[in-house]
Amino acid sequence: MATGGLSPANIATPLRALVKRQPNVRVVLAGASGVDVVGRRLLLEDGEVPYDTLVLATGARHSYFGRPEWEARAPGLKTLEDATGIRARILSAFEAAEREEDEARRRAHLTFVVVGAGPTGAELAGALGEIARHTLRDEFRRIDPSAARILLVEGTDRVLGAYAPALSARAARDLARLGVEVRTKTLVTDVREDGVTLRQGETEEVVKARTVLWAAGVEGSPLGRILAAAAGAGTDRAGRVVVEPDLTLPGHPELFVVGDLALFTHQTGSRSRASPRSRCSRGGTWRGRSGRGSRGAPGGRSGTPTRGAWRRSGGPRRSPRSRG
Repeated sequence: MATGGLSPANIATPLRALVKRQPNVRVVLAGASGVDVVGRRLLLEDGEVPYDTLVLATGARHSYFGRPEWEARAPGLKTLEDATGIRARILSAFEAAEREEDEARRRAHLTFVVVGAGPTGAELAGALGEIARHTLRDEFRRIDPSAARILLVEGTDRVLGAYAPALSARAARDLARLGVEVRTKTLVTDVREDGVTLRQGETEEVVKARTVLWAAGVEGSPLGRILAAAAGAGTDRAGRVVVEPDLTLPGHPELFVVGDLALFTHQTGSRSRASPRSRCSRGGTWRGRSGRGSRGAPGGRSGTPTRGAWRRSGGPRRSPRSRG
Protein backbone atom coordinates (compact mmCIF):
# COMPACT_ATOMS: atom_id res chain seq x y z
CA MET A 1 0.00 0.00 0.00
CA ALA A 2 2.82 2.40 0.86
CA THR A 3 4.14 2.09 -2.69
CA GLY A 4 0.78 2.32 -4.44
CA GLY A 5 0.29 -1.36 -5.21
CA LEU A 6 -2.70 -1.88 -2.92
CA SER A 7 -5.56 0.16 -1.53
CA PRO A 8 -6.30 0.28 2.22
CA ALA A 9 -9.29 -2.02 1.78
CA ASN A 10 -6.99 -4.75 0.43
CA ILE A 11 -4.90 -5.03 3.59
CA ALA A 12 -7.11 -3.98 6.51
CA THR A 13 -10.62 -4.93 7.57
CA PRO A 14 -12.63 -3.06 10.22
CA LEU A 15 -12.63 -4.94 13.51
CA ARG A 16 -16.40 -4.67 13.84
CA ALA A 17 -16.82 -6.48 10.53
CA LEU A 18 -14.44 -9.24 11.63
CA VAL A 19 -16.29 -10.01 14.87
CA LYS A 20 -19.86 -9.14 13.96
CA ARG A 21 -20.87 -12.83 14.15
CA GLN A 22 -19.30 -13.27 17.59
CA PRO A 23 -22.00 -12.16 20.05
CA ASN A 24 -19.62 -12.33 23.01
CA VAL A 25 -17.18 -9.82 21.47
CA ARG A 26 -17.54 -6.07 21.98
CA VAL A 27 -15.37 -3.47 20.21
CA VAL A 28 -14.56 -0.25 22.08
CA LEU A 29 -12.78 2.69 20.47
CA ALA A 30 -10.70 4.27 23.24
CA GLY A 31 -7.15 5.07 24.29
CA ALA A 32 -5.63 2.91 27.04
CA SER A 33 -3.55 4.82 29.56
CA GLY A 34 -2.72 2.27 32.25
CA VAL A 35 -3.49 -0.99 34.02
CA ASP A 36 -4.70 -1.54 37.60
CA VAL A 37 -3.20 -4.99 38.14
CA VAL A 38 -4.62 -5.45 41.64
CA GLY A 39 -8.14 -4.31 40.76
CA ARG A 40 -8.01 -5.95 37.33
CA ARG A 41 -9.00 -2.84 35.42
CA LEU A 42 -7.78 -1.51 32.10
CA LEU A 43 -7.61 2.25 32.53
CA LEU A 44 -8.78 4.36 29.60
CA GLU A 45 -8.30 8.04 28.88
CA ASP A 46 -12.00 8.54 29.61
CA GLY A 47 -13.02 5.54 31.69
CA GLU A 48 -12.08 1.97 32.53
CA VAL A 49 -12.81 -1.62 31.51
CA PRO A 50 -12.76 -4.46 34.10
CA TYR A 51 -11.17 -7.73 33.03
CA ASP A 52 -10.72 -11.31 34.09
CA THR A 53 -7.89 -11.89 31.60
CA LEU A 54 -5.97 -9.13 29.82
CA VAL A 55 -4.17 -9.73 26.53
CA LEU A 56 -1.90 -6.85 25.56
CA ALA A 57 -1.02 -6.74 21.86
CA THR A 58 -0.31 -3.04 21.27
CA GLY A 59 2.73 -3.79 19.13
CA ALA A 60 5.67 -1.51 18.43
CA ARG A 61 6.36 1.94 17.05
CA HIS A 62 9.31 3.59 15.33
CA SER A 63 12.56 4.20 17.16
CA TYR A 64 14.99 6.87 15.94
CA PHE A 65 17.76 6.03 18.42
CA GLY A 66 17.55 9.25 20.37
CA ARG A 67 16.92 11.48 17.36
CA PRO A 68 13.14 12.03 17.38
CA GLU A 69 13.49 15.08 15.11
CA TRP A 70 14.30 12.70 12.24
CA GLU A 71 10.75 11.33 12.20
CA ALA A 72 9.30 14.29 10.27
CA ARG A 73 11.97 13.92 7.58
CA ALA A 74 12.11 10.10 7.46
CA PRO A 75 8.69 8.59 8.19
CA GLY A 76 8.31 4.95 9.13
CA LEU A 77 5.68 2.39 8.20
CA LYS A 78 3.45 1.07 10.98
CA THR A 79 -0.11 2.25 10.30
CA LEU A 80 -2.46 2.86 7.39
CA GLU A 81 -1.87 6.57 7.85
CA ASP A 82 1.90 6.00 7.57
CA ALA A 83 1.37 4.00 4.38
CA THR A 84 -0.80 6.61 2.67
CA GLY A 85 1.67 9.35 3.64
CA ILE A 86 4.62 7.40 2.24
CA ARG A 87 2.72 6.67 -0.96
CA ALA A 88 2.07 10.39 -1.42
CA ARG A 89 5.77 11.18 -0.86
CA ILE A 90 6.92 8.62 -3.41
CA LEU A 91 4.52 9.60 -6.18
CA SER A 92 5.03 13.31 -5.50
CA ALA A 93 8.78 12.85 -5.89
CA PHE A 94 8.36 11.62 -9.47
CA GLU A 95 5.95 14.45 -10.21
CA ALA A 96 8.38 17.03 -8.80
CA ALA A 97 11.21 15.57 -10.87
CA GLU A 98 9.08 15.85 -14.03
CA ARG A 99 8.73 19.61 -13.48
CA GLU A 100 12.25 20.34 -12.21
CA GLU A 101 14.57 22.25 -14.59
CA ASP A 102 17.76 21.93 -12.53
CA GLU A 103 19.49 18.60 -13.11
CA ALA A 104 20.96 18.31 -9.59
CA ARG A 105 17.61 18.94 -7.93
CA ARG A 106 15.95 16.52 -10.33
CA ARG A 107 18.41 13.79 -9.31
CA ALA A 108 17.64 14.52 -5.66
CA HIS A 109 13.92 14.05 -6.32
CA LEU A 110 14.69 10.74 -8.02
CA THR A 111 16.88 9.47 -5.17
CA PHE A 112 15.17 7.36 -2.52
CA VAL A 113 16.90 6.24 0.68
CA VAL A 114 15.45 3.40 2.77
CA VAL A 115 17.11 3.08 6.18
CA GLY A 116 17.09 -0.44 7.59
CA ALA A 117 17.23 -3.70 5.63
CA GLY A 118 14.92 -5.83 7.71
CA PRO A 119 11.70 -7.25 6.22
CA THR A 120 9.99 -3.84 6.01
CA GLY A 121 12.97 -2.01 4.53
CA ALA A 122 13.78 -4.72 2.01
CA GLU A 123 10.16 -4.88 0.85
CA LEU A 124 9.93 -1.09 0.55
CA ALA A 125 13.13 -0.89 -1.47
CA GLY A 126 12.08 -3.74 -3.75
CA ALA A 127 8.65 -2.21 -4.33
CA LEU A 128 10.30 1.12 -5.19
CA GLY A 129 12.41 -0.69 -7.75
CA GLU A 130 9.33 -2.26 -9.32
CA ILE A 131 7.55 1.10 -9.44
CA ALA A 132 10.49 2.84 -11.08
CA ARG A 133 11.24 0.11 -13.59
CA HIS A 134 7.79 -1.19 -14.43
CA THR A 135 4.75 0.56 -12.94
CA LEU A 136 5.60 4.08 -14.10
CA ARG A 137 7.22 3.14 -17.38
CA ASP A 138 6.19 5.42 -20.29
CA GLU A 139 4.03 7.60 -18.02
CA PHE A 140 6.35 10.66 -17.98
CA ARG A 141 7.68 12.79 -20.83
CA ARG A 142 10.72 14.54 -19.35
CA ILE A 143 12.09 11.95 -16.94
CA ASP A 144 12.86 8.25 -17.08
CA PRO A 145 11.51 6.70 -13.84
CA SER A 146 13.83 3.73 -14.24
CA ALA A 147 16.77 6.09 -13.71
CA ALA A 148 15.69 6.54 -10.07
CA ARG A 149 18.42 5.76 -7.53
CA ILE A 150 17.26 3.55 -4.65
CA LEU A 151 19.60 3.09 -1.69
CA LEU A 152 18.94 0.50 1.02
CA VAL A 153 21.13 1.29 4.04
CA GLU A 154 21.85 -1.33 6.70
CA GLY A 155 24.14 -1.07 9.72
CA THR A 156 24.93 -4.80 9.93
CA ASP A 157 26.77 -6.96 7.42
CA ARG A 158 23.74 -8.24 5.46
CA VAL A 159 20.11 -7.64 4.60
CA LEU A 160 17.39 -9.58 6.44
CA GLY A 161 19.74 -10.35 9.31
CA ALA A 162 17.06 -12.31 11.20
CA TYR A 163 17.02 -14.94 8.46
CA ALA A 164 19.50 -17.57 7.33
CA PRO A 165 22.55 -16.25 5.43
CA ALA A 166 21.50 -18.07 2.27
CA LEU A 167 18.14 -16.27 2.29
CA SER A 168 19.86 -12.94 2.92
CA ALA A 169 22.14 -13.52 -0.06
CA ARG A 170 19.18 -14.41 -2.27
CA ALA A 171 17.32 -11.28 -1.17
CA ALA A 172 20.37 -9.12 -1.94
CA ARG A 173 20.56 -10.58 -5.46
CA ASP A 174 16.85 -10.02 -6.05
CA LEU A 175 17.12 -6.41 -4.85
CA ALA A 176 20.08 -5.80 -7.14
CA ARG A 177 18.05 -7.06 -10.12
CA LEU A 178 15.42 -4.47 -9.24
CA GLY A 179 18.01 -1.71 -9.32
CA VAL A 180 18.38 -1.34 -5.54
CA GLU A 181 21.82 -0.29 -4.29
CA VAL A 182 22.44 -2.09 -0.98
CA ARG A 183 24.83 -0.48 1.50
CA THR A 184 25.70 -2.76 4.41
CA LYS A 185 27.88 -1.87 7.42
CA THR A 186 26.68 1.69 6.87
CA LEU A 187 25.18 4.00 9.49
CA VAL A 188 23.00 7.08 9.10
CA THR A 189 24.46 9.94 11.13
CA ASP A 190 22.15 12.75 10.00
CA VAL A 191 18.82 13.19 8.24
CA ARG A 192 17.98 16.57 6.69
CA GLU A 193 15.33 17.92 4.36
CA ASP A 194 17.68 17.61 1.40
CA GLY A 195 19.28 14.24 2.18
CA VAL A 196 21.22 12.06 4.59
CA THR A 197 24.77 11.64 5.83
CA LEU A 198 26.10 8.08 5.72
CA ARG A 199 29.14 6.68 7.50
CA GLN A 200 30.94 3.48 6.60
CA GLY A 201 33.94 2.98 8.82
CA GLU A 202 35.82 6.28 8.80
CA THR A 203 34.28 7.46 5.54
CA GLU A 204 31.33 9.83 5.44
CA GLU A 205 29.14 10.57 2.43
CA VAL A 206 26.34 13.07 1.92
CA VAL A 207 23.54 11.74 -0.29
CA LYS A 208 21.15 14.30 -1.73
CA ALA A 209 17.66 12.78 -1.55
CA ARG A 210 14.21 14.29 -1.14
CA THR A 211 12.63 11.02 0.03
CA VAL A 212 13.98 9.14 3.06
CA LEU A 213 12.01 6.24 4.55
CA TRP A 214 12.74 4.76 7.99
CA ALA A 215 12.70 1.03 8.71
CA ALA A 216 15.71 0.78 11.00
CA GLY A 217 14.43 0.53 14.53
CA VAL A 218 11.36 -0.18 16.62
CA GLU A 219 10.42 0.10 20.27
CA GLY A 220 7.52 -1.31 22.21
CA SER A 221 4.41 0.77 22.69
CA PRO A 222 4.41 2.84 25.92
CA LEU A 223 1.67 0.68 27.43
CA GLY A 224 4.13 -2.20 27.64
CA ARG A 225 6.40 -0.38 30.07
CA ILE A 226 3.36 0.79 32.05
CA LEU A 227 2.07 -2.76 32.44
CA ALA A 228 5.52 -4.14 33.25
CA ALA A 229 6.01 -1.56 36.00
CA ALA A 230 2.59 -2.29 37.49
CA ALA A 231 3.12 -6.07 37.41
CA GLY A 232 6.78 -6.13 38.41
CA ALA A 233 7.85 -7.60 35.06
CA GLY A 234 11.02 -6.88 33.12
CA THR A 235 11.55 -5.10 29.80
CA ASP A 236 14.45 -4.78 27.41
CA ARG A 237 15.95 -1.55 26.07
CA ALA A 238 13.33 -1.43 23.32
CA GLY A 239 10.49 -1.60 25.84
CA ARG A 240 9.40 -5.16 25.05
CA VAL A 241 7.98 -7.09 27.99
CA VAL A 242 9.68 -10.30 29.17
CA VAL A 243 7.10 -13.11 29.14
CA GLU A 244 6.88 -16.68 30.39
CA PRO A 245 6.76 -19.66 27.98
CA ASP A 246 2.94 -19.38 27.90
CA LEU A 247 3.17 -15.60 27.18
CA THR A 248 1.96 -14.60 30.65
CA LEU A 249 3.80 -12.27 33.00
CA PRO A 250 5.65 -13.85 35.94
CA GLY A 251 3.24 -14.32 38.83
CA HIS A 252 0.26 -13.09 36.82
CA PRO A 253 -1.47 -15.89 34.91
CA GLU A 254 -4.25 -13.45 33.98
CA LEU A 255 -1.89 -11.09 32.08
CA PHE A 256 -0.71 -11.97 28.56
CA VAL A 257 1.58 -10.01 26.24
CA VAL A 258 1.75 -11.15 22.62
CA GLY A 259 3.11 -10.04 19.26
CA ASP A 260 5.85 -7.44 18.77
CA LEU A 261 5.49 -6.24 22.36
CA ALA A 262 6.53 -9.60 23.85
CA LEU A 263 10.15 -10.57 24.50
CA PHE A 264 10.15 -14.36 24.22
CA THR A 265 13.49 -15.93 25.15
CA HIS A 266 12.50 -19.49 25.96
CA GLN A 267 13.49 -21.14 22.65
CA THR A 268 17.08 -19.96 22.35
CA GLY A 269 17.82 -18.18 25.60
CA SER A 270 18.07 -14.91 23.69
CA ARG A 271 15.82 -12.61 21.74
CA SER A 272 13.40 -14.49 19.50
CA ARG A 273 14.52 -14.12 15.89
CA ALA A 274 11.21 -15.07 14.35
CA SER A 275 9.59 -12.54 12.06
CA PRO A 276 6.96 -10.21 13.58
CA ARG A 277 4.23 -11.89 11.51
CA SER A 278 5.10 -15.37 12.78
CA ARG A 279 5.45 -14.15 16.37
CA CYS A 280 2.02 -12.58 16.21
CA SER A 281 0.34 -15.60 14.61
CA ARG A 282 1.93 -18.07 17.02
CA GLY A 283 1.10 -15.82 19.95
CA GLY A 284 -2.53 -15.63 18.87
CA THR A 285 -2.69 -19.40 18.44
CA TRP A 286 -1.17 -20.10 21.87
CA ARG A 287 -3.30 -17.51 23.63
CA GLY A 288 -6.43 -19.07 22.13
CA ARG A 289 -5.38 -22.54 23.24
CA SER A 290 -4.78 -21.32 26.79
CA GLY A 291 -8.15 -19.56 26.99
CA ARG A 292 -9.67 -19.12 30.43
CA GLY A 293 -13.20 -19.05 31.69
CA SER A 294 -14.78 -16.67 34.17
CA ARG A 295 -12.38 -15.13 36.73
CA GLY A 296 -9.41 -16.78 35.09
CA ALA A 297 -10.53 -20.39 35.55
CA PRO A 298 -8.97 -22.73 32.97
CA GLY A 299 -11.16 -23.11 29.91
CA GLY A 300 -9.95 -26.58 29.00
CA ARG A 301 -7.25 -29.18 29.54
CA SER A 302 -3.66 -28.13 29.03
CA GLY A 303 -2.78 -28.14 25.34
CA THR A 304 -6.39 -28.61 24.28
CA PRO A 305 -8.05 -25.80 22.34
CA THR A 306 -10.98 -24.27 24.16
CA ARG A 307 -14.21 -23.35 22.46
CA GLY A 308 -13.57 -20.40 20.17
CA ALA A 309 -9.83 -21.12 19.93
CA TRP A 310 -7.94 -18.84 17.55
CA ARG A 311 -6.43 -19.95 14.29
CA ARG A 312 -3.02 -18.81 13.02
CA SER A 313 -4.77 -16.27 10.82
CA GLY A 314 -5.92 -14.50 13.96
CA GLY A 315 -9.63 -15.13 13.51
CA PRO A 316 -12.06 -17.34 15.41
CA ARG A 317 -12.85 -20.76 14.09
CA ARG A 318 -16.13 -20.79 12.28
CA SER A 319 -18.61 -23.59 12.49
CA PRO A 320 -19.54 -25.38 9.22
CA ARG A 321 -22.88 -23.60 9.20
CA SER A 322 -21.30 -20.17 9.21
CA ARG A 323 -18.97 -20.73 6.28
CA GLY A 324 -19.91 -18.76 3.19
